[in-house]
Amino acid sequence: MNPVIALVGRPNVGKSTLFNRLTRSRDALVADVAGLTRDRKYGAGKVGERDYIVVDTGGISGMEEGLDERMAEQSFQAMDEADVVLFLVDARAGLTSADMMIANHLRTIEKKTYLVVNKIDGLNPELAVLEFHELGLGELQVIAASHNRGINGLMEKVLEELPPEFDVIEGEEESKHKGIKISVVGRPNVGKSTLVNRMLGEDRVVVFDQAGTTMDSIYIPYERHEKQYTLIDTAGVRRRKNISEAVEKFSIIKTLQAIQDSNVCILVIDARDGIVEQDLTMLSFVLNAGRALVIALNKWDGMDTEQKDFVKKEIERRLTFADWADMHFISAKHGTGVGNLYDSVEDAYESAHLDMTTSQLTRILEDAVMDHQPPVVGTSRVKLRYAHQGGMNPPIIVVHGNKTASLPDSYKRYLANTFRRVLKISGTPIRFEFKSGENPFDDKKEDRIFNKSKRGDRLKQTKSIRQAKHDKVKQRKKKVNRKGHP
Repeated sequence: MNPVIALVGRPNVGKSTLFNRLTRSRDALVADVAGLTRDRKYGAGKVGERDYIVVDTGGISGMEEGLDERMAEQSFQAMDEADVVLFLVDARAGLTSADMMIANHLRTIEKKTYLVVNKIDGLNPELAVLEFHELGLGELQVIAASHNRGINGLMEKVLEELPPEFDVIEGEEESKHKGIKISVVGRPNVGKSTLVNRMLGEDRVVVFDQAGTTMDSIYIPYERHEKQYTLIDTAGVRRRKNISEAVEKFSIIKTLQAIQDSNVCILVIDARDGIVEQDLTMLSFVLNAGRALVIALNKWDGMDTEQKDFVKKEIERRLTFADWADMHFISAKHGTGVGNLYDSVEDAYESAHLDMTTSQLTRILEDAVMDHQPPVVGTSRVKLRYAHQGGMNPPIIVVHGNKTASLPDSYKRYLANTFRRVLKISGTPIRFEFKSGENPFDDKKEDRIFNKSKRGDRLKQTKSIRQAKHDKVKQRKKKVNRKGHP
């Protein structure tokens, strides 16, 4: 099970900046203005082999009224649903009464809490943290989120000190849930449970024409055509402003954990409503988690040709960034097109777990560079030397070269499209990591510079000796001239 980590604190202490660092995204709006974050924002993070869910919250000042009061409620709810709380304080602003109030609340709910002192860049850390010991929340963690300092050490410490129930034992999950794990996700009342029952061939989960019937993630192992599968029916995730029941708040966490726990996600969209903002939110979380994806437009039956054409054009326009995912037009109620989902699920699973050799990837990289060379940066061109596989689910391709940090996004997209086309990868995102290697001749270059400087010193010394001899000869001649011509 993936732990849930909530970021709480006063306004403008750097919670959203830390959220973006932890999720390696720019999902949270960041500016030097207090109160930008209002609703809870969820994201997926990973340190080594450990996955976690991080929740960004609005600031708590203790004097909220109106909208600010609702924002503070969101923060307190995030503390309740979290397994670990990172309490951020501002080293530059110092200890405030709002910090004291938040610390008192954290002591009452008895959550595992880490006091994180942010914005220590340019300050003496030992002096900056002294007054925060008054909060009595144990050892202080010092970071500079805007400069990415101390964050890796903080998260390693947090994940190492988790309770035993969060320990990942290799092979345990595979024995518990066999085969391909397929999570069915989407908004409430789009037909997820109906689709699950249709894929199983039986009424396994409760179906009712009311949003929010499913409140927890249900794991259902089964066998089809002598192949093992585990189907995960999840709760629908609505916009947070429409959520009132406490149980439904925790259902969101269960859904996000089910996405990270699955191999392939089937995103169910109501074809009659078209694609809406919450569909895109769910899709973004699937992509951030790196999971393989199949898109199912449900309730396709009963729509006329004009409506179908409009929905197809709208989907094609708004989902260009996920055009690699297979799309199916189905009716879960009548079973139309449901059987075709399995082919796409298996193709996506195989692509996500594709085993690629270094020689194969390097050859594709060389051909891509030959067809379209990287741009010139400064006075020299970016060079890409070789590539190798860095992981699976999703496939990770590590490219080595020089000046790779200056590679534009357009060229990275070109490489991703080239690798996807040549390797015939479909149904899964591809992640690239670009690394710049050190020049192996740097030491020799330094030796040449050092030797050149030594030769220059010797040359200067020789010149000075010659000049001294020349000066002595001139002085001697002057003396002779003075004696011969008094």
